[in-house]
Amino acid sequence: MLYDETFLSRLENGVRAALPRWGVARDAQVKLLTISENATFRVTDKALGNLVFRVHRPGYHSRAEIASELAWIEALRADAVVTTPRPIPLMDGSLIADIDDDGITRHVVAFEFLPGSEPAEGEDLAAWFRHLGAIHARLHAHARSWTRPEGFTRKVWNFESTLGDKPLWGDFRAALGLDAAGRALLERTAAVLKEKLAPLDRPESFGLVHADLRLANLLVDGERLALIDFDDCGFSWFLYDFAAAISFLEHEPYVPVLKAAWLEGYAAAAPLPADAEAQLDLFVMLRRILLTAWVVSHAETPTAQSMGVSYTQGTLTLAEAFLARHG
Repeated sequence: MLYDETFLSRLENGVRAALPRWGVARDAQVKLLTISENATFRVTDKALGNLVFRVHRPGYHSRAEIASELAWIEALRADAVVTTPRPIPLMDGSLIADIDDDGITRHVVAFEFLPGSEPAEGEDLAAWFRHLGAIHARLHAHARSWTRPEGFTRKVWNFESTLGDKPLWGDFRAALGLDAAGRALLERTAAVLKEKLAPLDRPESFGLVHADLRLANLLVDGERLALIDFDDCGFSWFLYDFAAAISFLEHEPYVPVLKAAWLEGYAAAAPLPADAEAQLDLFVMLRRILLTAWVVSHAETPTAQSMGVSYTQGTLTLAEAFLARHG
C-alpha cells in the first residue's frame, strides 16, 4: 500500500466523518502527524481543543488487543505510574470506533493531546535516558503487580515472533540489499541469540512491557517526560525495553553512555538482575535485526524509506561485532 496523497486524503476523510461520534465538530481542523504502523492525526476543535486520533493498520491488532492496550493505559494513569495521554471515549462511552476505508474496516481511537516534542539527538540524551530507566522500572513493577482484566490479550514478543518461525514484522532474510554472505551472517547471529535467550524465558524476566519507547514516543515538555503510543505493548523480556528505546540508533557511538544512564536510572528505582548488561547486549542485537526486517515489511512508511540499504549494512557490522563477543 502506498501512502500517497489519495490514500492519506481518504484516511483523513474517514476520520472527519467519524468526529461527531466523539462530539467533535465535522469542520474541526484535521492534520496528519505521523505515518508508521498506524496513521495519527491531530484534530483541533473550537470547543474541545486538541485531540489525537490514531487510525489503525488493518490486520495488525484485533479489537480485543486494542481494548487491552487501552485498559493498561487507564490503569497506569489511575495508579499514577507514568504520564501518558488519556484515551478519549466516544459519546456512547466506548473507546474504539470503526471506519470504512474503501471496503476495509479500520479501528480508530482518540487520545488527549499533550504538548511537547521528542528528545533531539543533539540534546543531553543521557539525562533523559536516566529518567527513562526509572520510568521503565516503574512500568515493570506495575506489570508484575497489576491484575489484568478478563480477556486481556496482547502479542508476545519472543524469539519465535521476532526472528523465528512466526515473525510479526517479516523475515529478516529479506532485508534490503542482503546478499548470501550477509544472510548467512544474520542467520548465525540469530542462532546464537536463540540459544542465549532461552534461559531468560522465566517469569521474573518476562512480562508486559511497552516495547517501543524510542525517541519518537517520548514527549519532553520542560522537566516532564511523557510516554505515548502503547500500540506495540505486549509480553516480552522486561529489559528488552532498553533495546526498543534505542531503536534505529543501535550503531551510534554514544549508545554506551545511554545504556549506562538507563541502568543507573533503573537501579535507583528497582533492583536489576546481576547479568543486566549481558541481557541488554542480546536484546539490542535482537531488536536491530527485527527492525531490519521491519524496514522491508513496512517499506511504504517514511521511517522505513529513510533507513534503506545502509541500515542493513549497519546491522551486518553490529552482527559481526556481536559474534566476536558471543560466537
